[in-house]
Amino acid sequence: MGAFSEKQESLVKSSWEAFKQNVPHHSAVFYTLILEKAPAAQNMFSFLSNGVDPNNPKLKAHAEKVFKMTVDSAVQLRAKGEVVLADPTLGSVHVQKGVLDPHFLVVKEALLKTFKEAVGDKWNDELGNAWEVAYDELAAAIKKAMGSA
Repeated sequence: MGAFSEKQESLVKSSWEAFKQNVPHHSAVFYTLILEKAPAAQNMFSFLSNGVDPNNPKLKAHAEKVFKMTVDSAVQLRAKGEVVLADPTLGSVHVQKGVLDPHFLVVKEALLKTFKEAVGDKWNDELGNAWEVAYDELAAAIKKAMGSA
């Protein structure tokens, strides 16, 4: 992984602030996009048993956790050049849920589309690339943890 620039970190952080302006809506968008692409993923999330409900606090909390971990990845990449998972159980949880490589791509696509909507006309290739790198490095860390789970 090449160096994650101060500007990339700043882009991720500032767009995270835009996301936080309407977490329930953006959380619903995120999971709707995931289920459109991979309907079977609904079974991986207990809080989706009745579909995507923006008023479901567990849906909101999980989406926020995914996005916040990606923001934290950006910060770590800038500071240390690598991502270290704060939660050592993430690998085993993902293994237990049956997460496979293609699922990470679905989540990445949903994450990028959700942020594109959240920031509106501020979206550009540079911002998208910053989120993509941060997510890819987070996913790599989770996959590594899955391999040792």
